[in-house]
Amino acid sequence: MVKMNVRLMMILLMVMSLALGFSSAVDFRWRKGGGFSGRFTRGAGGSSVVFPVHGNVYPLGYYNVTINIGQPPRPYYLDLDTGSDLTWLQCDAPCVRCLEAPHPLYQPSNDLIPCSDPLCKAMHMNGNHRYEAQEQCDYEVEYADGGSSLGVLVRDVFSLNYTEGLRLTPRLALGCGYDQIPGASSHHPLDGVLGLGRGKVSILSQLHSQGHVKNVIGHCLSSLGGGILFFGDDLYDSSRVSWTPMSRENSKHYSPAMGGELLFGGRTTGLKNLLTIFDSGSSYTYFNSKAYQAVTYVLKRELSGKPLKESRDDHTLPLCWQGRRPFMSIEEVKKYFKPLALSFKTGWRSKTLFEIPPEAYLIISRKGNVCLGILNGTEIGLQNMNLIGDISMQDQMIIYDNEKQSIGWIPADCDELASLQASAAQVYEY
Repeated sequence: MVKMNVRLMMILLMVMSLALGFSSAVDFRWRKGGGFSGRFTRGAGGSSVVFPVHGNVYPLGYYNVTINIGQPPRPYYLDLDTGSDLTWLQCDAPCVRCLEAPHPLYQPSNDLIPCSDPLCKAMHMNGNHRYEAQEQCDYEVEYADGGSSLGVLVRDVFSLNYTEGLRLTPRLALGCGYDQIPGASSHHPLDGVLGLGRGKVSILSQLHSQGHVKNVIGHCLSSLGGGILFFGDDLYDSSRVSWTPMSRENSKHYSPAMGGELLFGGRTTGLKNLLTIFDSGSSYTYFNSKAYQAVTYVLKRELSGKPLKESRDDHTLPLCWQGRRPFMSIEEVKKYFKPLALSFKTGWRSKTLFEIPPEAYLIISRKGNVCLGILNGTEIGLQNMNLIGDISMQDQMIIYDNEKQSIGWIPADCDELASLQASAAQVYEY
């Protein structure tokens, strides 16, 4: 069995290299010489934790993972959110106000986290939080779409698997949410949210502080639906990734240090220093009003004289176009649209480009129209922020390296990676 696992892992790594467009020989040599050092255990040293991702941008409007929590472990569907820190479940504490959920409500453990716990203090760093009871840590998280969760922090067992099949069962802090308000964009049953942000209370930060994985997270979301989420840094070749430094000022979010310059068709739009945030909790991309207006203006100008006209009766998204007949796929219509891109400075003279091709900012609606998946963020209270949502991160491996304080990306066949991960998981279960 051990020999089979080792062989499978070698195949897994090499095929992943091919799916990412790497040279498998180069990638294997890089992995062979890699590994953790210091206090990381041998079991965690060469391993990542990988989750299959389910969902899509449209029509579902979310991506989630299944995580087994509790004793005995029970499955929960958690929405991916790199834009927030706290992981929480709808909880029978009892529940004051809960939303529709795909599974029975979480039954909380008796391991309450007190106010004196460092994680509780880290959650309330602004210092103006008043504790109702010292023996428990209350929380309230609010999201940009108006949704929120109110509850208390508890610790419970998470059942996870390393890539080579070893089981990991850490006790981690999570929110027992007994009062939820749905957001304007929350139209699906959910058990809770998987907070993947940069804060100490995030699941990744907790796993890292316990010595289980490196403080690196990544995801690869397929435009066909599904994908993978991973913790750790042994599933990619860092030298093949486009990197930009993380902002130290905007430490709450995964934001490039230098503001981006918006390009259309390879040419500048004149908009620079755009505050940009990579946020997997947002299905669509949001630009501030100035950038949004610039994009819609150049798109309408480019489409003048093309066989597309604005659709007034399709309200899937704010801006849709219809053709002479319904479209079946983006492939039919992308020839009419030019690519967008954000250019980030990485040094005094160097830059790196985050490309957003038409298929990463358009959808085909149920009516067969093509709709713009970039929305006006200023209208929903995002002010000057620009969110790169799931639609614009599809078919790329996005990496958030909190150890090197860098954000990276590389084109990838996320559907192939998802299929490969599923096959490996079946072998390990066997």
